[in-house]
Amino acid sequence: MPNLSLPYPDDLLITSGKSPQELESELLFLLAVKLFELRKLSLGKAANFCKMNKLQFMYELGRLKIPVINLDDDQIADELRDN
Repeated sequence: MPNLSLPYPDDLLITSGKSPQELESELLFLLAVKLFELRKLSLGKAANFCKMNKLQFMYELGRLKIPVINLDDDQIADELRDN
């Protein structure tokens, strides 16, 4: 699997008040969230990407008020027509 190295300024580490490992985990999580929102990763793959299980990832999405089910307008219309 390819690996990504992301440099970040010391200021970010200081202002976050986190250890380097905690900050890197948070940045990885935020990237996974964005890729999920953009539909580049499924829920399971996004969870796996940031080393969480699906339930934990879903909980964190809810905490951030990000919908776990991300349907577009056509999919919603289809669902409503079927009922």
